[in-house]
Amino acid sequence: MTYRQTLDWMFARLPMYQQKGKKAYNSKLDGILAFASYLNNPQNHFESIHVAGTNGKGSSSHMLASILQEAGYKVGLYTSPHLKDFRERIRINGKPISKAKVVEFITAHKSFLENQKLSFFELTVGMAFDYFSEKEVDIAIIEVGLGGRLDSTNIITPEVSLITNIGYDHTDVLGNTLPEIAFEKAGIIKKGVPVVVSEYQPETALVFHDKSRECRTTLAFASEGHYPSYKTDLLGDYQNKNIKGVLAALQALKGFSIKKIHIEEGLLKVADNTGLMGRWQELGENPKIICDTAHNKEGLALVLMQLKEEKYSRLHIVLGFVKEKNLEGILSLFPEEAEYYFCKPNIERGLEANTLQDKAVAFNLKGSVHSSVKEAYNSAKSNALAPDFIYIGGSTFVVAEVL
Repeated sequence: MTYRQTLDWMFARLPMYQQKGKKAYNSKLDGILAFASYLNNPQNHFESIHVAGTNGKGSSSHMLASILQEAGYKVGLYTSPHLKDFRERIRINGKPISKAKVVEFITAHKSFLENQKLSFFELTVGMAFDYFSEKEVDIAIIEVGLGGRLDSTNIITPEVSLITNIGYDHTDVLGNTLPEIAFEKAGIIKKGVPVVVSEYQPETALVFHDKSRECRTTLAFASEGHYPSYKTDLLGDYQNKNIKGVLAALQALKGFSIKKIHIEEGLLKVADNTGLMGRWQELGENPKIICDTAHNKEGLALVLMQLKEEKYSRLHIVLGFVKEKNLEGILSLFPEEAEYYFCKPNIERGLEANTLQDKAVAFNLKGSVHSSVKEAYNSAKSNALAPDFIYIGGSTFVVAEVL
């Protein structure tokens, strides 16, 4: 099979949460444990840091990888979802897994994958762990896909567990209250493995304290600690919270030599070292065009706060969501004075643009409906003048289509 044919098979044959939502979510670890056993348990052959959380886990994972690369280590990085190419999910020192390696892996294990009816995510986790083991990485940064306790990545025993923060996202799967969601995230905490929580939240702190005591391990809330101030190439003031969590995680990591210069350089070269995209990413000037993958209430609140710091004549917002979002809690955050371009991300879970417009009107958000993300983006660019500002977001998939 060619790489394109291989991807077509993967996307067509295997249930994918990003595309289909809850009905593709496999709420148990049986599948990935069977796959890992079949692959000779590659997850036991490298050291790792496990990263969970509602917001900031992607940025934090990339920061950790970049810093460890600057310290001279061979660093695996597993993240999800991808924005442009599947291979973004699996990297070593910023370089994506090769197309040939993806084809080779699927060809070798296709019969097992079909017979076991594994999910798309279980497949990618198994591929990543097998690749990191084969390439003998010094350490791998493993980002949780969804939740934590029952996430396919949760078969590793890491050196450190980092949980960024807790917010209302994927409530159809993880629970309707912050303590319920925190319980799922706290599921990555392992016996004797130090735990860092980036942000202290009164509603969830007890959950982490209880789980840490149960696992007889240390717990640190990074937001309560005192750390040096560092700059990063990832734009947005909200990255300061992520940096604190990263610093605390590195402090808890034993057996690795990381100096101040590695932290400084690593944080300034996150995008270059790891290939990270979609975090307050600038796509153009005059008008300034920014995209950001924030897609839940807490993440969007931070991004829209950043937006208020910008200076512009008129604001244009290209906006789309997936169906299961609680739009009442989200749309109230958006500015009324903007011109909106409503669109539907091109996936099964995508919310119809007409439906989004209808809901937006209740919050006095006005604009036009477009048949695709591309059409909405092109319309915004046509209408915007040099001193204007275009923001693209609402969903990772809207950003992915623009990129």
